[in-house]
Amino acid sequence: MTQVFSSIESLRAYLSSYRSIGLVPTMGALHQGHRSLIDRARLENDCVVVSIFVNPLQFGAGEDFDKYPRSWDLDRLLCEAAEVDAIFLPEPSEMGIADRSLTQVVPPPAMTEILCGRSRSGHFTGVATIVTKLWHIVQPQRAYFGQKDGQQLAILRQLAQDLNFSVQVVGCPIVREPSGLALSSRNQYLSEIEIAAATRLFSSLKLAASAFKAGESDFSSLITQVRDYLAQERLIEIEYVELVHPLSLQSLTYLAGDDIKDGAMLAIAVRIGTTRLIDNMLLHPQDQKPNRKPIVAIDGPAGAGKSTVARLAACELGLLYLDTGAMYRAVTWAVLQAGIDINDRDAVAEIACSCEIQLLAAASIDQPPQVLINQHDVTREIRSPLVTGNVASIASQAAVRQVLVQKQQELGNLGGIVMEGRDIGTKVFPQAEVKIFLTATVQERAHRRQQDLLAQGEGSIDLAQIEAAIRERDHIDSTRAVSPLKKALDAIEVNTDGLSVSQVVSRIVDLYRSRLPAMTQN
Repeated sequence: MTQVFSSIESLRAYLSSYRSIGLVPTMGALHQGHRSLIDRARLENDCVVVSIFVNPLQFGAGEDFDKYPRSWDLDRLLCEAAEVDAIFLPEPSEMGIADRSLTQVVPPPAMTEILCGRSRSGHFTGVATIVTKLWHIVQPQRAYFGQKDGQQLAILRQLAQDLNFSVQVVGCPIVREPSGLALSSRNQYLSEIEIAAATRLFSSLKLAASAFKAGESDFSSLITQVRDYLAQERLIEIEYVELVHPLSLQSLTYLAGDDIKDGAMLAIAVRIGTTRLIDNMLLHPQDQKPNRKPIVAIDGPAGAGKSTVARLAACELGLLYLDTGAMYRAVTWAVLQAGIDINDRDAVAEIACSCEIQLLAAASIDQPPQVLINQHDVTREIRSPLVTGNVASIASQAAVRQVLVQKQQELGNLGGIVMEGRDIGTKVFPQAEVKIFLTATVQERAHRRQQDLLAQGEGSIDLAQIEAAIRERDHIDSTRAVSPLKKALDAIEVNTDGLSVSQVVSRIVDLYRSRLPAMTQN
């Protein structure tokens, strides 16, 4: 049952017993775009809080604060249907806003004085101030925001980083009407004729995206295409069309190389009548590779079951399971075959560079992927005790890792792979279309490990001892100087506590299909 709180004290008392909290800050007038944020939060947290507060600090003089849509009854029904745990519905006085003289949080001017900030002076300071207060009040592990306001999303990510908040800022995809119009509480201001004109925003972005996929990398050409298309509609008054880095928001001049390793955001703002609308689209380097199937990156701590579910999910989705462990084993086998001392790092690196490793899909779900090295099938040989006993020494060598990561990325350029590890979504494939962070509590992972040891005939193993070892492993993996275990900003967390392997695989398959419907339709 959804609880409603208007005071900070009562909300904090309610939240005190929850382990993980997801916050969805809103100004009400909820629609299916907000529902998508709530659904994502519901998937990743024990408790979901939706705040509803029309923030006067983010409205400038002459803006629509007084007429901003307020629909409490409908908002409550949507939250209840989405199984929200708590709604925070404070009055301005409860949020400490008697006037605008309160202490405010000022984000970097380089991020706030561009794009929407040019015409909305003080807007992002008002947003940052209230979001900071909400983060202090709720103490969420995650906060969810839509990609539709890409500038706000980037600023709040910077805010969390600069002020050392432990909250993860989760960006969620834009939800659109069938016409392509991005859902917005302000859409209700539009007449039918204006709505028809507003659909041109998404059409213009698609036009530019198609040109980009076809190979166009000149930013001025992409922007001109958008402007020319929008200008054909007399009801549209263009405020800006710009191409910026999605994290720093700095203008991009040419879409190539390191400039867009994180992608690029093509952002637009227009006025239609008295209504101001914004929209954007993210462009990625891999978008220019035609017919490339998606990449699924699965990261997480040791013992979360990554390798098992990654292999099964790949089979279910018809993708290749990229077994990184098998690649290191293949190099180890080649080193041993050549009679090279495994501690001779230069010679080992030469073997890693010169050998050709191929991974082929398994013949059945019960078999591992086929591994070829220099056209020789070594699927069985790499599982020998000799290889198993030496692979850790080979894998720890930085040169070997560098070579194999490059080989993995080359395979990834072809797409159609599922890969797991501790830094796949952050380091190896930061451009992956689907990123999943598979996790479980230390207690759950220790219990699983204990059961595995018992099944192997190891006898009674102290559970507390296993838990301590897992905590130590987590600490080591998370503090490594090179490629530490870290959840990608856009990864979806899946906690496997209490779930069977088949349930986890189904969750991953469902996430894949829900996020990439166009790629999964036959």
